[in-house]
Amino acid sequence: MAKISRRSFVNKFGMGVGASVIVTTLPSFLSAPEVNKIPDTGKKLNIALCGLGNYASMLAKGIQISEYCTLAGIVTGTQAKAVKWKSQYNIPDKNIYNYENFDEIIKNKDIDLVYVVTPNGLHKDFTIRAAKAGKHVITEKPMAISVKDCEEMIKTCNENNVQLAIGYRLHYEPTHLEIKRMGQEKVFGQVRFIEASLGYKIHDPLDTKSTVNFSDRNEWRLNKKLSGGGPLMDLGVYCIQASRYILGEEPIAVTAQFGTVYNKQIFSETEESISWQMEFPSGAVANCNTSVNYNIDRLYASADEGSFELSPALSYGPFKGKTSEKELKFPVINQQQTQMDEICKFILENKKLPNHITGEEGLKDIKVINAIYKAAETGKKVSLK
Repeated sequence: MAKISRRSFVNKFGMGVGASVIVTTLPSFLSAPEVNKIPDTGKKLNIALCGLGNYASMLAKGIQISEYCTLAGIVTGTQAKAVKWKSQYNIPDKNIYNYENFDEIIKNKDIDLVYVVTPNGLHKDFTIRAAKAGKHVITEKPMAISVKDCEEMIKTCNENNVQLAIGYRLHYEPTHLEIKRMGQEKVFGQVRFIEASLGYKIHDPLDTKSTVNFSDRNEWRLNKKLSGGGPLMDLGVYCIQASRYILGEEPIAVTAQFGTVYNKQIFSETEESISWQMEFPSGAVANCNTSVNYNIDRLYASADEGSFELSPALSYGPFKGKTSEKELKFPVINQQQTQMDEICKFILENKKLPNHITGEEGLKDIKVINAIYKAAETGKKVSLK
C-alpha cells in the first residue's frame, strides 16, 4: 500500500468514555429521532473508517459494542496504521484502502457506509468519492470548510441515492437531550440568555513529553487549508449547536471578536481564541467563547422562571449539571456507539434520516461559522436572515 502523508493530531479532549453502556429510555424532545428497535434480523451495516486518527479509535471502540454496525474496513494514508488496525480489528486485506485507491471501494459489496474522520478540508473530497461509489456517508463535524462544499456534498449524496449524516454525538447523549427538552419545551419559561464555552490549553511546544507538537507546521489544525480555521471550527461548533438546540431557533445575527494571539509563530494562519454573540428571533442572546489557550467547558441557560447548566458540558464528559431546582443525573453512555446505532437503524430500515443529523444540519452550522469569522474580521454585526 502506498504511503501518503497525513497530518496527525491527538485531541486534547481524549478523556475516557464510560466503558459500560447503560441502556436507558431517553426523554422525548421536539424532532426527536425514533428510538424503537428494528426487528433482530442479525443484519448490521458494514462500516469503513476513513482517516485513522485519535477520534477514529474512539469510534472503533464504539462500533465494537454496537448492535447495528460492524467495523469492516479502513482507509488510511499511512501503511503502519493499516498494519496495526488490520491486526487489532481483524480487517481483511480486501477491505483496506489508501487515499489513492479509495475509489475502488465501489466494487466492494461488503462495505455499506464510509465514516469520514479526516481533517476538515478533506471531508468534501471523501464524502463525494464515497457517495459516487454508492456508499452511505457519515462525516465528522464541522461538515466542511465552506458553504459551497457542504452544498456539493449534499447534492452528490442525493444524486447517488445515499444518505449523508454528520457526527453529532451529543444529539443522542441523555443529558443533552434533557437540556434540549427543557429549552424547547420552555420548562422554565422562555430562555433569554445562553453562555457556551469550550476551550483547552495546548501543550507547551517545548515540552518533550507532549503528545501534540504545535510547533510542527505540519500539524493540520494550524493549516487553514486543511482545518478551515482554528478553535471555532474545532470546538466552537459545539457551542453553536448547543445554543441552537436549546432554543430550537436559528441565529439571525452575530458579532464576534478575535482574542489575543500570544504565539504569533504558531497561530499565523488560524485564530488562537475567539468570542462571539448570537441573536435569535425570540430575543434570546448566546455569548460564546472558544480557545486553545485556556481550559473551559461550560454551558449555562437562563430562562424567565429558572436556569439550567452543565460543567463539564460539551467535551466527552461525563457531564455534570443542575437546574435551579435540582441536580441533573443521567447514565454515562458510550456516545459513539449510541450515535452509530441510532443512525444505522434508520439506514437498515431504509428510512430517511431525521433532519437534525443530516447534511442540511451541518450546512446550518457552517453558515453560522462563516458569519462569525466575517464579523470578527470586519468588526461589524453580520446578519443571517
